Amino acid sequence: MTRIRRFALALALLLAGAASPATAKILVPMDVSQTDHLKAYGLAYWALERGARIDWLLNYRGGSFLMPEDAAIEREARIRGVKTQPAGAADEAAILAEIEDANMEKVVLEKAPRIAVYVPPNAVPWDDAVRLALDYAEVPYATLWDPEVLKGDLQKYDWLHLHHEDFTGQQGKFYAAYAGADWYRAEKELQESTARSLGFAKVSECKKAVARTIKEFVARGGFLFAMCSATDSYDIALAAEGVDIVDAPYDGDAPAPGAQRRLDYSRTLAFRNFTLFTDPYVYEYSDLDVTNEAVSRGRSSFFTLFDFSAKNDPVPTMLTQDHTNAVPEFLGQTTGYRKGFLKPGVTVLGETEGTDEVRYIHGKFGKGTFTFLGGHDPEDYQHAVGDPPSNLSLHKSSPGYRLILNNILFPAAEKKKQKT
Repeated sequence: MTRIRRFALALALLLAGAASPATAKILVPMDVSQTDHLKAYGLAYWALERGARIDWLLNYRGGSFLMPEDAAIEREARIRGVKTQPAGAADEAAILAEIEDANMEKVVLEKAPRIAVYVPPNAVPWDDAVRLALDYAEVPYATLWDPEVLKGDLQKYDWLHLHHEDFTGQQGKFYAAYAGADWYRAEKELQESTARSLGFAKVSECKKAVARTIKEFVARGGFLFAMCSATDSYDIALAAEGVDIVDAPYDGDAPAPGAQRRLDYSRTLAFRNFTLFTDPYVYEYSDLDVTNEAVSRGRSSFFTLFDFSAKNDPVPTMLTQDHTNAVPEFLGQTTGYRKGFLKPGVTVLGETEGTDEVRYIHGKFGKGTFTFLGGHDPEDYQHAVGDPPSNLSLHKSSPGYRLILNNILFPAAEKKKQKT
């Protein structure tokens, strides 16, 4: 953009501001100056629920928000401990001129998405990083599970989250370590009784039906965000349509002969050509995952977010907004993915530099999208069964949790930006 065009834009906005003082705005900075990044997302969602239109300033000061000047918004920001600053017409003109001339973009957020979290009725909220994030940010959401999904309740929502779930029907492959534990037996009984009540002889068949229904939700225009084992186990379930890949400790019989050869990768969303680990004593679903490699690097490692063109690639730019491009490592049952197993067209949002490992990916299916993030809890390096929840009041500026909350605002963007 030429200097003359920048001047003309700034002058036009200044004149508009002089004619209409009501155009004053509130800037919510999302760089290192922000006092509570996570609650800032909640403030944006709160304002959208009340009919406000918000400008998401991609790559401007960490992905800041420009909100209408409103006493209620300012009061809510103070209550939540979110830093704001006034932005008059001259300030807005300067911001937009800077955005126009740099790798930045303004995206209008229009409507708060209807959010659902897929979770068993016996799950504790703190075992799901997304529920922790939503609760801390004070973003409302509904919970649903297999009965609700198969009943058709997904049509009520725009955005669905899957977390530490096993869509293959292998109980998270915890058999070797926890087969005798009371919680494991209770979980197995819940899964089996639910499957029977829904007319399925095996948990694996119930989960495949759920996976297919979620895929249809995405195809119709839904937004799917998954983490940890709900990413690879989901695609494995889709590929194993009509094939028994589950061993006797989980369903009473051995996997079907030649199960690996019968996988249909055309049915999956993100991955292809992976090899299954059906041994019940191996705590891994397939050769997709890179947990062992991540463990060998230890706690001091990071993965890196890609720097996208905000004007040409607004969707991946929205999903990677952060005040840093280096996110501290955190493990999960599924920590990340081998790049060679990605389907064509899947966009890598974050990777472990110097390796073939990717941690954060995004893609389109039908009219909707899916985003997968490896790892269990961004502020709990190696979360184990029974560990206490992360206290997000101690992690108000968590780069990893910001990635989660980027995903809840992405569906609020103008439709033309979502499809770019």
